[in-house]
Amino acid sequence: MSLSASFVDELRSVVGPASVVTEPEQLRVYECDGLTGHRAIPEIVVLPRSTEEVQAVLRACHRERVPFVARGAGTGLSGGATPTAGGVVVSLARMDRILEVDLEGQRVVVEPGVANLDVTRAVAADGFFYAPDPSSQQVCTIGGNVAENSGGAHCLKHGFTVHHVTGLTLVLPDGDVVELGGAALDPDGPDLLGLVVGSEGTLGIATRITLRIVRSPEVVRTLLAGFETTDAAGAAVSGIVAAGILPSALEMMDRLTIEAAERAVAPGYPAGAGAVLLVELDGVAAQVEEDAAEVERICLAAGAFELRLASDEAARALLWKGRKSAFAAMGRVATDYYVQDGVVPRTRLPEVLRRIEELSTSHGLRVGNVFHAGDGNLHPLVLYDAEAGETDRARELAEAILEACLDAGGSLTGEHGVGMDKACSMPRMFSERDLATFARVREAFDPLGICNPGKVLPTPRLCGEVPGPYRAHALERIGVAERL
Repeated sequence: MSLSASFVDELRSVVGPASVVTEPEQLRVYECDGLTGHRAIPEIVVLPRSTEEVQAVLRACHRERVPFVARGAGTGLSGGATPTAGGVVVSLARMDRILEVDLEGQRVVVEPGVANLDVTRAVAADGFFYAPDPSSQQVCTIGGNVAENSGGAHCLKHGFTVHHVTGLTLVLPDGDVVELGGAALDPDGPDLLGLVVGSEGTLGIATRITLRIVRSPEVVRTLLAGFETTDAAGAAVSGIVAAGILPSALEMMDRLTIEAAERAVAPGYPAGAGAVLLVELDGVAAQVEEDAAEVERICLAAGAFELRLASDEAARALLWKGRKSAFAAMGRVATDYYVQDGVVPRTRLPEVLRRIEELSTSHGLRVGNVFHAGDGNLHPLVLYDAEAGETDRARELAEAILEACLDAGGSLTGEHGVGMDKACSMPRMFSERDLATFARVREAFDPLGICNPGKVLPTPRLCGEVPGPYRAHALERIGVAERL
């Protein structure tokens, strides 16, 4: 449904004509995020450059009851940035400045369009880094990380985004601006900051973000272990954790994922491995060396047939290149893939992986597994061919994998979020009362329901219905038809 010319002109006056996108071929760039199975063409895209411009855009949307969706780099994998048809996309790509670097206070203040890795680049020479590191960290933005509470390979030791955000400037859906948190780690009052981080863009738009940076460790040791089976690698994971060792990262890849990574970036993983375990330790040199020796012993006891310790930074980067490229590498072994994101207790990893293999066989589709083994965060990659009509079967398999995670005492998502992809699965994990409470919190921030509608919570009737508040059809507005 077309927006009024006066509304579009108002947005142009706020952000400038060059920062308003209306051409159909340009709007298609924004029709989906990294989960391409969900698509919708927005009516208009605006690219503000300041908090004030975001505020003015949201005030106009609120007044006209126009739904809007905030967007960063579009690397999300849950459909969380999928536009609302007939609505506005607020792209924060041009708000990409690092505003302040406070090394003494170990804080960095950024705009939401700053790429994750650029935060570390800004402070690395001074001996600091920003810990949350999604695989897409070269391109994903801090605003999107805040929306999804992103993690990454090193979240096992260092924590998720929520543990590294101390303050936000938040523009509410009605255009009001509030300050949450600040420079302190534990501000007074209710934890509204913790509520907003991970709310998937449903409570407002963050325009200024204060991040905690941490000192670079004295040493880093990266170990790769090759196993014949995922069961053996899983036993090593349990053994490492049971020994009281806390790696900064503990990652696993199965045979299919290893094959794809080798084709794509040739990291040189052990030939014939059914699984590889990537273990990274950091900290004080003496402790790291002691832990590394114990990790080697545990891996050998669990059946590792090859151990490899990265000898220098180049070797370490190559080991990580295979892991970081795993998702994209799947294009080497399949025309399409559907990535899931479930969590299971560490002790039940082997059981759930076996169940995924059973589901793969029964559905007739291959599944590659790459995951954060240390905290049980699975990323099964369902491989399929859309042109061969396998899309529905792939979605059914992905949902069955989520069911297996829940049956094992896990959860629907570890870091990719719920978005549109898992909204219909929320009742499988939460009671009606839980969902009603979530909805009341959301309504407190957004009474009109215009802020990223249709995401996270299932719609009142059918999950397939068009999200957002009702907007009159053009025939209604001119009196030719009326709504029944």
